[in-house]
Amino acid sequence: MEKSDNSNLPNHIAIIMDGNRRWAKERNLPTKVGHNEGGNAIEKVAKYCSKIGIKNLTVFAFSTENWKRSKEEVDTLMGIFERYINDFDKKYNNENIAIRFIGDLSVLSEKIQEGAKKVTKNTEKNNGMVFNVALNYGGKEEILRAIKNIVNDKIEADKINEEVFEKYLDTSVPVDLLIRTSGEMRISNFLPWQLSYAEMYFTKQYWPDFNEKSIDLAIEEFSKRKRNFGGNRE
Repeated sequence: MEKSDNSNLPNHIAIIMDGNRRWAKERNLPTKVGHNEGGNAIEKVAKYCSKIGIKNLTVFAFSTENWKRSKEEVDTLMGIFERYINDFDKKYNNENIAIRFIGDLSVLSEKIQEGAKKVTKNTEKNNGMVFNVALNYGGKEEILRAIKNIVNDKIEADKINEEVFEKYLDTSVPVDLLIRTSGEMRISNFLPWQLSYAEMYFTKQYWPDFNEKSIDLAIEEFSKRKRNFGGNRE
C-alpha cells in the first residue's frame, strides 16, 4: 500500500498483540523467544503504519491483568520492556514518530519509568504518527483514574460532558480500527471508551507473524465497512 493511497485509512489503529506464547509453543521454543519476536513485529508494524500515513497507533503491550501470569514470564516481559524502551528513540526518531506511554506506569520499575519519560521527551517534537504503548493499562482502571482526577479538580457535575471527560483519559483519540491477532474475539479491557464506534478485525495469525501485508489486509477490510456511528443504515 502506497502512502498516497490514504482516502480510506483509519486515523487511529489499536492492536491487541496476542499469540506470542502460542507461537513459541507450536515451535517448541521458550516463551521468551515468542515475546522477543513479538517485539520485532511491533517495530516493523509501527514503522509501516507511519510510512503509509496512519496518524495514531496504540498497541496493548501489558495489561493490568497480565500480573496474574507466572513471575518468570512477567520478569521476562519487564526485561524486554526495559531493553526496548531504551532503544525506542533510536529506532523511531528518524521515522518522525512521537512515542507516548499510557496506563499506570507508577508501579513499574524505575528503569522503565525513567526510560519512558526519556523517550517521550526525545520524540515529543516529532509531528508524524503518534505511537501509544499501553503498559500496565486497563480500560476500567483508566476510567476510574479519570473520575478520581475530575473529583480532585473539583469540577462541578453539570460541567462534566464527554469533551471534559476525555481530557482526563490517557488518549482521547477515538479508535477507528481495532485489530486482534491469534483468533481471540474480545477487547480484553482495552480502550473501552475509545472503541465505542471502532470497526473490529480479528485474525488467526499469531502476533510474531503479523507484518506489513497483514496491516494492508486489515485496512482493506476496514475500507469496505460502512460506518454509521449509531445512525440508520440506508
